[in-house]
Amino acid sequence: MDGPGLLTCGTKARLRPRTRRIYEQVKKGETGPFPYKDELQVCVVSPGQGQSLESFWNGTALVVEKKVLRVEEDMEESQNSRSHSLNLSVENPCAPLPVSTMQARQLLSGYTLIHNPIMAQFGNGKPVEALPELWVRCDGTDAESTCWLGAEPIKTNRNEITGMSFHMVTCAGPTSDKSSFPSLETLKKSHKERHHSSAMQTRGFARYDLFSPSAVENSVIESQTNVTVDFIWNGVDSILQIPPLTSASTLNIKVESGDLRSPVYPVYKELDFLLVLAEGLKTGVTEWPETIETKSAVELVQELLNELKNKLDGVNNSAPKKEAEKVKSDTAAVDSSIQSFITERGDLDFAEMLWCKMRKSVSSYQDVVNCFTLILQSLRHGDVHPWIHRGSSSTLSKLIQQSYHGNMQSISLSGLTPIRMLLEIGLDKMKKDYINCFIGRELATFNYLDYFISTSEDLQEQVHRVRKLHHMLEVVVNCNAFLHLEHENLFPLTQSCLKYYKENPWNEQHVFQLPIRPSVIGSFYQNSHPQTWRVEILSGHGQKEVKTMWQLSARPPVDHVSFDIPDVQIDMTMSGESEEIPYYQAQISCSQVHFL
Repeated sequence: MDGPGLLTCGTKARLRPRTRRIYEQVKKGETGPFPYKDELQVCVVSPGQGQSLESFWNGTALVVEKKVLRVEEDMEESQNSRSHSLNLSVENPCAPLPVSTMQARQLLSGYTLIHNPIMAQFGNGKPVEALPELWVRCDGTDAESTCWLGAEPIKTNRNEITGMSFHMVTCAGPTSDKSSFPSLETLKKSHKERHHSSAMQTRGFARYDLFSPSAVENSVIESQTNVTVDFIWNGVDSILQIPPLTSASTLNIKVESGDLRSPVYPVYKELDFLLVLAEGLKTGVTEWPETIETKSAVELVQELLNELKNKLDGVNNSAPKKEAEKVKSDTAAVDSSIQSFITERGDLDFAEMLWCKMRKSVSSYQDVVNCFTLILQSLRHGDVHPWIHRGSSSTLSKLIQQSYHGNMQSISLSGLTPIRMLLEIGLDKMKKDYINCFIGRELATFNYLDYFISTSEDLQEQVHRVRKLHHMLEVVVNCNAFLHLEHENLFPLTQSCLKYYKENPWNEQHVFQLPIRPSVIGSFYQNSHPQTWRVEILSGHGQKEVKTMWQLSARPPVDHVSFDIPDVQIDMTMSGESEEIPYYQAQISCSQVHFL
């Protein structure tokens, strides 16, 4: 793509205030969209946010597109113009809308003029300040099927603007006919002719799905758990080359709690009940889940108290022993495939056993009140002397400690007090479970976990931090169970999770990254098809470096142009080598213009 033709100085003078005004809003942290001119708007895309742009550009950019009309506006316009044969905003009101390639070139022209130091005389005479890169969505209707046009200033070390780099992205496909793909030599020849390059380098990139989202059986909800691996290597040998073992590889891990495939799904259900109680404490309304016990909560608590009373009276009863074993087994409640990772705790105290029984059987506020009434009566009468862990901070634990000395304070089981008491013992129990897991597997020390198990915060914040701990557990356990990662990789992954969650709120959309040796995951990708495969051809150095990229992707490379999508959906993690995969093609070309 050659540089866009220049606009007149008058046009430039009109564009500059509008563009600068948007830039000032961006510097204040606003992301738009900002009205630009006529039917256009400008959005700010940061790294990781531009799904359609991230394959071609990783930095912060300004994106120009057509405004997305509301349904009622679009219908009104349709009535005024019978030429509307397709109502895009009715079909997908959130879809970004492209502009024509000619209009995109005009926009890049104005952007270029704004940065030309020679034109500073038409402004305030101050040095030109570089704007973020500009990308314009194109509709792909031109002969080259252009989907993006982009531009960025070329700057010296002193931030002086010396020229502009222009980028053009063209797309086609999908097709499974590999004979239609250009050879590597053809791409090199095209780059050499375009840029008159004598020395060229090639760099490869490939992304594989290792663990992809799939619809949960008998449910309309789709899991968002997804693990991919990125490979980067120098010296590409051929199109669709399998990444060599010398590649730099990085796992991208996004895990959503509540996935039925997760080995720690039972632990998630326990956390979920904790979250229900926390929400009830906050709002005063508790949405009680369905019980999973046949006996009532009061019956189960009475059985637990009878067991303790019998022990105190010296009665030898084998039934309570079996019941205690059942409680311990229920608290582990994890899939056998992960038993080696999460070890069953054998040191449950009275409050923890009580939590295990009540969380599965209480179905109302009155159930909670009745259960705690039974317990407090037994404590006051000295019928039981339960054992509890040292350092337990719950209200019930403090009452039990007081009962040892016969001076238990009176407490009213009214209002939100019973909910708070149940939440407290659940929090205590789950904190110890997570400590047991992370420290037991030597993935973290107590000092590293102290932030997450602190009792100095209010209950809501404590719940929030325990929720972070669970997400970290989901990430680590999934990588251990499905990718068979061992301690040498799980330890740095855990440290990365701990660091992130000490500084950020709970966020299951966050993608954790882990550098890893290709040989560790070789069996997962070497017989699979890449989700994305790309080659970069580079020549020149420093400011004069230019590159051509050619990419294959199993998914549409842009989200604002329609493609004929195949009816058959292919699981990229399970594909055999003999199966032909339809790929979309995209080529990214670069050219430069240097100011005089």
